Amino acid sequence: MKKIEILSPCGGFDSVIAAARSGADAVYIGAKELSARAGAQNFDEDEIKKTVQYCHIRGVRVYVTVNTVVFDSELEKAKEVITLCAKAGVDALIVQNMGIASLAKKIAPELPLHASTQMSVHSPSGAKLLYEQGFKRVVLARELSREEIIEIAESCPIELEVFVHGALCMSVSGQCYFSAVIGSRSGNRGRCAQTCRLPFKIGKSKYALSLKDNSIIDYIRDLEEIGVASAKIEGRLKRPEYVAAATRACVESRDNGAVDEKTKENLESVFSRTGFTDGYYTSKRGYEMFGYRRKDDVVSATPKLLSEIKNSYKDELKRVDISAEFFAAIGEKAKLKISDGKNKVEVISEESCEKAEKVKIGEEKIRTQLLKTGGTPYNIVELIINAEENISLRMSALNKLRRDALDLLGEKRANAKSYKINKIKIPEINPHKAEKKLYYARFNGASIGTGFKSFDLCFVPVNTEISKVKDLVKSGFKIGIEIPRALFSREEKVISKLKEFKDIGLNDVLCNSLAAVYIAKELNLRIHGGFGLNLTNTLDLNWARKTGFTDTELSFELTLNQAEKLGGDIPRGVISFGYLPVMLVRNCPNKSADADCKNCSGSGKMKDRLGKTFIFYCDGYASEVLNNVQVEEINEVRHSKNIDISFFRFSVENSVENVENIADFISDCLNSTEKTHGLLKRGVF
Repeated sequence: MKKIEILSPCGGFDSVIAAARSGADAVYIGAKELSARAGAQNFDEDEIKKTVQYCHIRGVRVYVTVNTVVFDSELEKAKEVITLCAKAGVDALIVQNMGIASLAKKIAPELPLHASTQMSVHSPSGAKLLYEQGFKRVVLARELSREEIIEIAESCPIELEVFVHGALCMSVSGQCYFSAVIGSRSGNRGRCAQTCRLPFKIGKSKYALSLKDNSIIDYIRDLEEIGVASAKIEGRLKRPEYVAAATRACVESRDNGAVDEKTKENLESVFSRTGFTDGYYTSKRGYEMFGYRRKDDVVSATPKLLSEIKNSYKDELKRVDISAEFFAAIGEKAKLKISDGKNKVEVISEESCEKAEKVKIGEEKIRTQLLKTGGTPYNIVELIINAEENISLRMSALNKLRRDALDLLGEKRANAKSYKINKIKIPEINPHKAEKKLYYARFNGASIGTGFKSFDLCFVPVNTEISKVKDLVKSGFKIGIEIPRALFSREEKVISKLKEFKDIGLNDVLCNSLAAVYIAKELNLRIHGGFGLNLTNTLDLNWARKTGFTDTELSFELTLNQAEKLGGDIPRGVISFGYLPVMLVRNCPNKSADADCKNCSGSGKMKDRLGKTFIFYCDGYASEVLNNVQVEEINEVRHSKNIDISFFRFSVENSVENVENIADFISDCLNSTEKTHGLLKRGVF
């Protein structure tokens, strides 16, 4: 069984040192740009090179995050970042979108790709799609249970990376738009304002969107047995002492089967939100998972504690085992050979050995001096000495021989990675021109007003009764099926239902996840991409076309101007009407008030600190939190020459079934005072 990797977060080089000296097998860092933690110190080109060399000398792998959505105006910058990472010899890139993945493959085909947790992979089909697309590893969604991780692990050979400690976003990563919609600070671009940590009131609960930090460190050996490749610690925004404490706890759990009580105490004191939770992994979702940062949590990280933790990694960790062989003969220069099992070096002394007149250098003295590897990460586990009797060699010469050999070995280890790098040019992007105006609508059920018969497609949920869908088709509606954004453990049920719909002639499906895309391809259905795929640039759209999409909805984090400038030939659209879904959550906000699912209507309301009401509704597997005001940009989208499709999104409207005339409905919408432009005008940072 392969040993599970301990992967540590590093926002700056001080954290790299803390991680390496605390036993991390790998670190992940962000470049100065296009990193999902824009608030971290992050690394420029020289710092990335320095980090790679420092880590590779110590046998630590380095992964670089290029895990934000990328706009067309940033593609040149993305090319530069990918190229510098390849030149630096990083061990993998962590990417969020498929367009950037395709760009990376063109630039450095041999550079391994890891799919960021922001790709929202939470079921087997998503992992299968990424494996087919050439990804080496996928970072799974944090909301998965042990059983669901096993299901994915058994589904395909792709490596799995699981978060074992750190902050829990309320929303499935990659599916949170709250910060963007409220203040234009996009979590998908590393600028999350942590809206979920603010007060949201449901009953007696004041923090309905704030979860305790995740910690499944005690289950690391279990994850290893399941076949998980990497145990990942969250926290690139946190201090080096946190990185050291979390790394040490993970290493102890893996290597010893348990975490020392003092290590546990340090970890909880350095950062927590009233303790930790393992609720997702153990399938115990509910009230106990909620928590927020209190005064006691803040003051527990005392200067004394931080100093103690810092002192624990002040010295190098002897983590690289090497063998050495020493040669010395009278009249000849001394020689030292060193090997780490892969790299071999040989150094020769500047002066020759002489016959000892008074004091000879014996084998024990030679051994003592050569084994002095303090201040380095090397541990000489085998030393062979071939030295004649009665030789004399200055101690300084012997020490220099050892230092030079270790330095030379370090140089070889530091520059171990080399990738073929292709020089490519980002092609000139010519804006797409819409040939035909289409209208699509998405509904929460089968109650649809007759006016929507004029729409080109009306998507209904996959769990809609077959008989009701048949009635809609019979009465003249053009029906498609929406695959749920949150699949988790229900893929087989969804696939079975889709086959039933296909049998009655329904072949159009709305896909908001990579898993949905894979399922649709396997069933030979027509793929209509949804906003949840976060398609934001021309390369994303080219990937969608190549993958077999019929058309796609763009990310609603784009402005209309940005959307109109996108290239590619695939038809595309934007949400022109409806309540934007700002969060996709697995642990329902109602649970923060200790609500019981048995007595729940499947929906709920909460109020923010300004008294605004936000609605959310549940399908039994996950909940969507909606913005408090609906988007209405119908005219602007309709008159755009470059946008093919107007998407109408109906989530909470009870009057949709009464719509008899679309023109009247649109007129009423245009005259409404409760509306927003969404992000179509102001966009995101």
